[in-house]
Amino acid sequence: MADTDFEDKVIFIRRTAKTYQGGRRFRFGAMVAIGDRKGRVGVGLGKAKEVPVAVQKGQYVARRNLISVPVLEGGTIPHEVLGAHGTSRVMLKPAGEGTGVIAGSVPRAIVELAGYSNLLTKELGSLNLTNVAYAVIDGLKQLKTYEEAVAERKRAE
Repeated sequence: MADTDFEDKVIFIRRTAKTYQGGRRFRFGAMVAIGDRKGRVGVGLGKAKEVPVAVQKGQYVARRNLISVPVLEGGTIPHEVLGAHGTSRVMLKPAGEGTGVIAGSVPRAIVELAGYSNLLTKELGSLNLTNVAYAVIDGLKQLKTYEEAVAERKRAE
């Protein structure tokens, strides 16, 4: 796939300051999600002295951390899943046709770029934006198609 197939969305930009003798120096951190809306999505955190450079770094990291996820015909996930990272947990639930994406800002950005159009989410525990983003990715990594689940059960027997 070409790089032009991917859309990106800046989830947040964070400013940090360090005080030196001559005053404060600012640095920026940018969390960026990229996806092709066809089942591939990634999240990256970039840090730099300027916002555009931080966003570019975030895009680069996100592109290196792409994952593939199953998207059903109704634009939903195959089964309910609970993703976790740190003390943040995010529940992802399948939804019927016409429901839309019911989610907070961070999960919404990620699941829409993955290609889901009908989905319910609930953020549990810590609402730290970075941890929530990684928890959503963890939940998406756990998704299995029906065929994968059947094959896994056969191997277990």
